[in-house]
Amino acid sequence: MLFVSLLTSCSPKKEKIESKTSETMADTTLTPLDKLKAGNERFASGHSVHPNETSDRIKELKKGQNPFVVVVSCSDSRVPPELIFDQGLGDVFSIRTAGNVIGDYELGSIEYAVEHLHSQLIVVLGHENCGAIQAYASSGEETHHDDHIQILVDYIAAEEEEKMVPESQRSSMDTLVKANILHGVNLLKLSTPILKPLVDKNEIKIVGAYYDLDNGKVLFEKGW
Repeated sequence: MLFVSLLTSCSPKKEKIESKTSETMADTTLTPLDKLKAGNERFASGHSVHPNETSDRIKELKKGQNPFVVVVSCSDSRVPPELIFDQGLGDVFSIRTAGNVIGDYELGSIEYAVEHLHSQLIVVLGHENCGAIQAYASSGEETHHDDHIQILVDYIAAEEEEKMVPESQRSSMDTLVKANILHGVNLLKLSTPILKPLVDKNEIKIVGAYYDLDNGKVLFEKGW
């Protein structure tokens, strides 16, 4: 009876492992973008499988890395790309700055991932209630920052996509956040000498995405 009981108690664990393995294997047949979408669906529904976190994966990555996606995202602690997309070690080349702003250092890092690591998907990921966008939205003579935060505010204020937001919509944080995301996408698509030619030849894909803090879901630009 004890033996039977032990077998019964172990069964759920075995099923869980088999389910995790099958979901991870299914991911290998997906495009990079669909792989992210599937991972986020698992995360948002509370069924993350936490792939590629084994000791074997650690040893495998010592030989080199081949991340399938570059994610340019905000530094906000609530939006870690590997977790919200349910990915593991070596899967995501992550570049994080407040307000997901992109300067020369970030651009050089992206080019490295594309040229040398052969990543074919770049995602510019913003999120609900972004602090950097809030700082920009409330900026003015009376709210000038006497520190490096002002550099972030000035960067966002200079974005053409932000300037194009109608006055009637400037009180909408979501609108401002999405304008900032689109700025990042447009900047990268037009970046020379590396990214633009690859975009023109459909060798890499660059998309924008928005993370909802309420439910953990990521909306990609065509669906937001």
